[in-house]
Amino acid sequence: MGGSSSLLSREALGEYQELTFLNKQEILLAYKRFSELLPKEQRENACSVRVPKSQILTLPELRANPFQHRICRVFSTSADGDDSLSFEDFLDMLSAFSDAATSDIKSHYAFRIFGNPGYFNDDGVLDRKDLEELVNCLTGQGEEARLSSTEMEQLICNVLEESDIDKDGTINLSEFQHVISRSPDFVSSFKIVL
Repeated sequence: MGGSSSLLSREALGEYQELTFLNKQEILLAYKRFSELLPKEQRENACSVRVPKSQILTLPELRANPFQHRICRVFSTSADGDDSLSFEDFLDMLSAFSDAATSDIKSHYAFRIFGNPGYFNDDGVLDRKDLEELVNCLTGQGEEARLSSTEMEQLICNVLEESDIDKDGTINLSEFQHVISRSPDFVSSFKIVL
């Protein structure tokens, strides 16, 4: 662990603490894990190198997550659209999923992940098609796990009945946050542990 701290300046460590929900030890551990995803010759420059999405997805915390590709898309600041992550992107992801992150932060990122541009449509709401894709991600893609069209329609109607406050047939961020606020288990289940 001592090697990790020597590659992060005290100033950078302080800034990362101010800008995230992570403490010093968590940031140092994140730096160590991030740099281990890089080839040996790039590890000393981990703060200035991007890790390809394929490497990020090897992390056990993401490997089994049905939203792994969306998570990378939401947190990536790559101008190339390759969903690679910088160290700061990686910290943002860990911060949003940390126990210390607020319910508002967690629900904001969950909404972005569930309705992520490029996977569903990019209109800022979850509509029927988005909800169907979301359910399919959660239940698995196999035929045995897939809901029948009647079951899917009933589930979507139930979700919209419960969530769609303005009755426009979609769920916007504030409606999503309202539903999440009534689900205390959401905050504890929306995390990635270092």
